[in-house]
Amino acid sequence: MLISKMAAEGGGKEMNEIKTQFTTREGVYKLLTHSEYSRPNRVPFNSQGSNPVKVSFVNVNDQSGNGDRICFNVGRELYFYIYKGVRKAADLSKPIDKRIYKGTQPTCHDFNHLTATAESVSLLVGFSAGQVQLIDPIKKETSKLFNEERLIDKSRVTCVKWVPGSESLFLVSHASGNMYLYNVEHTCGTTAPHYQLLKQGENYSVHTCKSKSTRNPLLKWTVGEGALNEFAFSPDGKFLACVSQDGFLRVFNFDAVELHGTMKSYFGGLLCVCWSPDGKYIVAGGEDDLVTVWSFLDCRVIARGHGHKSWVSVVAFDHYTTSVEESDPIEFSGSDEDFQDQMIHFGRDRANSTQSRLSKRNSTDSRPVSVTYRFGSVGQDTQLCLWDLTEDILFPHLPLSRTRTHTNVMYATSPPAGATIITNTSSNTTNGNSSGANTPGINSLSTALPRSNSLPHSASTTATANNTNKAGGGIGSGIMDSAIATGVSKFATLSLHDRKERQHEKDHKRNHSMGHISSKSSDKLNLLTKTKTDPAKTLGTLLCPRMEDVPLLEPLICKKIAHERLTVLIFLEDCLVTACQEGFICTWARPGKVGLLSSQNQASSPSGTVV
Repeated sequence: MLISKMAAEGGGKEMNEIKTQFTTREGVYKLLTHSEYSRPNRVPFNSQGSNPVKVSFVNVNDQSGNGDRICFNVGRELYFYIYKGVRKAADLSKPIDKRIYKGTQPTCHDFNHLTATAESVSLLVGFSAGQVQLIDPIKKETSKLFNEERLIDKSRVTCVKWVPGSESLFLVSHASGNMYLYNVEHTCGTTAPHYQLLKQGENYSVHTCKSKSTRNPLLKWTVGEGALNEFAFSPDGKFLACVSQDGFLRVFNFDAVELHGTMKSYFGGLLCVCWSPDGKYIVAGGEDDLVTVWSFLDCRVIARGHGHKSWVSVVAFDHYTTSVEESDPIEFSGSDEDFQDQMIHFGRDRANSTQSRLSKRNSTDSRPVSVTYRFGSVGQDTQLCLWDLTEDILFPHLPLSRTRTHTNVMYATSPPAGATIITNTSSNTTNGNSSGANTPGINSLSTALPRSNSLPHSASTTATANNTNKAGGGIGSGIMDSAIATGVSKFATLSLHDRKERQHEKDHKRNHSMGHISSKSSDKLNLLTKTKTDPAKTLGTLLCPRMEDVPLLEPLICKKIAHERLTVLIFLEDCLVTACQEGFICTWARPGKVGLLSSQNQASSPSGTVV
């Protein structure tokens, strides 16, 4: 009792103490106190009722070699500074630009990296009342205001991003559940827009703006129920992942305006989403306190991570720690037919259009690769977690398999009807060459697992997916796979294993309070969620497998690093950046990078807490 009281008062070195360094296999990450950015007076911001602090970076490639710029919002204020990172201490007395807004607050922002120069940058800022502003904080200009009269959408802007590769197109999501595509060159019009249906699918629709002359918005997306909390473009810019308050991750082919796949949270809304550097995996976090890893190619959950004690507010991959290693050349064994099957898998992988920066690091097609993905998460529990996604999770049937997961023995007791189709397809895997999963080249990472080792699939879904794969389609067939898989799994061609488990759902629901969306969600959302996407109906399906049906990751580190809820996590080359709701943006030097800070600053720097 005394200890907890002391901890609450900040006395002593208890569990409640905020960490200033932590250790991973790479070494020690250290908080650089002199590199902290905040409001110039460094006074903690009273965060009650305000929008989350967000941070955006851009590099303007100026001649001095110090081209990084940082933008962050705190309450009604927006700041733009030179970011010195691990090199020099922050000088908060000289913001390049500072803006204070009345009647509305900035909620999110994004730089256009294509057009940024030392003389000019294009920064989009979304606001709590629904407007979007285009500003140039170097020239100190405000060039345009979109949705100024709030005729397009009156709800809070939740996320704004430039469309990858475009100098003029940007996408904006709102708490209304709508997303709008804008062109900076076009006006918004003086009357409310009229729309015409372009495409409709399961729980989403896309409309075009109907007018005589081209005007904004170009497109209106209505996605799911409740707020659309965040979206993220794939590394190649072709796909868009959206997470909503209804608990669904929806992944769209952005140009074709088609749904590629979906996933449901364990419960509650999903709040954040990010892509792996090669576009093969998506991680989402939210009100179930979990991080969920979803395979883009297989359209299914492959792992969950549990470390946070409250809602997960940001997930991000660390591009600089994700490692790629070449393995020995693959050996084929089995019949000629098996060999042909493997080559078809291989061809499909190579034709896959979800290319990545990682693929350039492995140009030899004769060798399979081993990849460890590093990602991080921060939450309302004030904790930072780092996670590794390793081969034994990606391919649980390999010798590295973790026995605590049930994926390897899924059909041991009750093979589903038609299981012969499944085992025929993957019988080759027991020889140790692991069939499609270890096909050469970086793109092999997400090849479908042998179905006998994967989560419960309906036999018909598996057969259809395998047939489509053998037809050799690329992303196109992937979309068809996911559409069929989602449809079939949702409308109950369940395997015997699933049907058995369904009998226990009432107990499971009672034990895990699955029927309840978080009390912070509105009554309207509760009603909609129960009628349209009852969690008990998705639990145990491909959309939302049970906890025991997928590997459970444990964090590499899980450290309390702030007093207030965390709202930012960004991985940079020399450091990682976090921010909390009090308005403090912290720089953590990567191992070996702390010496870059000038010596006089370093001398007065505190040694930090040893973790």
